[in-house]
Amino acid sequence: VLDQPETQARLAEIRREGLDASVRILGYTGLVLLGYRDSGMPDSEANARPDAFVNIDENEVVGRLVEIIRTEKPQVILGYDDHRHYQHPDHLRVHVTTIAAFEAAGDPGAFPEAGPIWESARLYAPKFSRAAISRMHDALIDLGEESPFDRFLDGWDPAQVEPIHARIKLTAETLNRARMALRAHATQVDPNGFWFKVPPDLVLELNPYEEYELLAARVPQPDPVVDDLFAGLDERHI
Repeated sequence: VLDQPETQARLAEIRREGLDASVRILGYTGLVLLGYRDSGMPDSEANARPDAFVNIDENEVVGRLVEIIRTEKPQVILGYDDHRHYQHPDHLRVHVTTIAAFEAAGDPGAFPEAGPIWESARLYAPKFSRAAISRMHDALIDLGEESPFDRFLDGWDPAQVEPIHARIKLTAETLNRARMALRAHATQVDPNGFWFKVPPDLVLELNPYEEYELLAARVPQPDPVVDDLFAGLDERHI
């Protein structure tokens, strides 16, 4: 429990344990930590710290991301969208620096010390459309639960269409794995919180897809909306 003294005393260690557990659940083969401190929200004490992620020189961050891209050589990269509806400074910084690193990793004149260039094919960001959030909101209300989505929906113009360029079919297995990975972050996500109130079978009925926005591309998608982030890529892009 987050408010217990023993948890606070080991918070950084516990969050690292949660991150490592999440990585194992998702099946990642590696994890690279940049080592920057959480920036907190605007005007908070954490936000003013010089070692907060938001206060680190942007060029330094981009350079480190470029080195990772050139080392790992990904075909597809996932970042954050512009987070209009949740203005966390770290999320916004990830959005900006990832786009810059995607471009710079393929530029021979940028960060030559970071290794030979690598041109990833596409950069995507997970997206939550208004329609998807509205369906989850209604489901929580129907279940007699409190919905946290009011504040998103109230300030969201229904006429504003979110750019969706990929819809990936969810399965019971992938949804279960995603929920297990989220639960691993026990000091940040309430294991009994709203994310888990809607039963899995109802989630798959209401929102059977993960949605993504295409932020940048060197290799165009074969269709306006694809069902595979690697659609149209072959060995030439490996």
